[in-house]
Amino acid sequence: MTSGNEIIPAPRAVEGPTRCGVLLDDRTTLWAAPGTETTERWLRATLGAALGLPLRTGPEQARDGVRLLVDDTMEPETYRLGVGVRQGVEIRGGDPAGVFWGAQTLRQLLGPEAFRRAPVRPGTRHGIPHQIIEDGPRFRWRGLLLDVARHFMPKEGVLRQLDLMAAHKLNVLHFHLTDDQGWRIEIARHPRLTEVGSWRPRTKFGHRASPLWDDRPHGGFYTRDDIREIVAYAADRHITVVPEIDVPGHSQAAIAAYPELGNTDVVDTRALSVWDTWGINPNVLAPTDNTLRFYEGVFEEVLDLFPSEFIHVGGDECPKDQWRASPTAQARIEELGLAGEDGLQAWFIGHFDTWLAARGRRLIGWDEILEGGLAEGAAVSSWRGRAGGIAAARAGHDVVMCPEQQVYLDHRQDGGADEPVPIGYVRGLEDVYRFEPVPPELTPDEARHVLGAQANVWTETMEDAARVDYQVFPRLAAFAEVAWSRLPAPERRDFAGFERRMAAHYERLDALGVAYRPPGGPKPWQKRPGVLGRPIEGPPPDR
Repeated sequence: MTSGNEIIPAPRAVEGPTRCGVLLDDRTTLWAAPGTETTERWLRATLGAALGLPLRTGPEQARDGVRLLVDDTMEPETYRLGVGVRQGVEIRGGDPAGVFWGAQTLRQLLGPEAFRRAPVRPGTRHGIPHQIIEDGPRFRWRGLLLDVARHFMPKEGVLRQLDLMAAHKLNVLHFHLTDDQGWRIEIARHPRLTEVGSWRPRTKFGHRASPLWDDRPHGGFYTRDDIREIVAYAADRHITVVPEIDVPGHSQAAIAAYPELGNTDVVDTRALSVWDTWGINPNVLAPTDNTLRFYEGVFEEVLDLFPSEFIHVGGDECPKDQWRASPTAQARIEELGLAGEDGLQAWFIGHFDTWLAARGRRLIGWDEILEGGLAEGAAVSSWRGRAGGIAAARAGHDVVMCPEQQVYLDHRQDGGADEPVPIGYVRGLEDVYRFEPVPPELTPDEARHVLGAQANVWTETMEDAARVDYQVFPRLAAFAEVAWSRLPAPERRDFAGFERRMAAHYERLDALGVAYRPPGGPKPWQKRPGVLGRPIEGPPPDR
């Protein structure tokens, strides 16, 4: 069993623990008040299965029982976990999500065996020391971006990622569903998006400068029912799925399926296929009424599948060369009186900003969407550094901080030669732990626009689930603590204490079967000798 001092992310306050406590066994009962049904189901299906506990329904005051209840005098997502002799275990949450996060803490208190799928010591009594834990999150947006466009992750892998997020109290899955290299969501009215756009004939292995290719076709997509299942599974874990449909750049897979979406007066779009390499692609959407109507149809189906407040539209890395050469694009600029090609992109994004707002949703996009102005309700994902987030917050827009230099988990974890496919700056466990989502330049009023933070998992060099595990963990544990816990300033954070708690957490990750990067470096089968990356030396710029 684990004490409250080994919990990740770190709780706000722990009273105790003391040696006496509660023993859970096959006689332990579970009482769940209205509003706690998702946690009740999760406890029986996950914790009960791991430890062999039936957790039968019992009376509220059962000795050594487990009680779940919502207390609306508490803040949303907060919880109070009390363990007492003859009182059992009580998880009291400010809302259903708070109760669920309390259950995640209870799981950690029970030790690594609670993270398995079946009991390894049937009939064991599981002790929890007497203690009181009071806790709640710093930020409302604690996100993970999962890029399934570059390398497809089958549905079961996505459900596993949601379980791993829940175990770390993360609550937003940013689902990057479309890009040049693949279209991953079924759209009923446009079937060629998946018939053609979800498969590529081969894949670059390593950085785009690598001479290596994987000559096997790669692809896949989620049916509408797959998406419904993923969204429902996430909701049961109090995770919101925010879909991303990337426009007007990063769109070659869509153009390959429907060539009329591209700039047909500049290039022969019928000759384009789903892109098989990495980088910034010159083939972008044409700024025509046909393109707008097409994507309105796409977004109508997306809204039907995803109930999230925010819909992500990308908006990043859109080269303007084809628009400069396109008579059609130039005519639209003149017709609308726009400020050149940058104004044309702002008009394109603005169209969907208005379109989504009319349907009760909010647009969010990468920080390039600031260029040209944004509608009042739109939000920004600040990826190129802190500057975009600072500008957005000062302009009154909500912000999610996910700067490439700090929390892009495709970046390498060490400077050693054995690091597989080394990309970008060295961002080790301590670097992520010292990430601060709120820029100090912001005033308190401006800082209120920082919804939270997000770690991004771009999968160009992550060809399978094991590679994703290696890049994401253990750094996601550090990020989760940054997003959840009220930590001191970066230079005053107790990283040595976090490392001590990680010793217990590695055992939990082992029980979950997570192929994380060991503290001592990659295991032989985690290396990728001879596969070219793109390492960048020195510290990342502070911008």
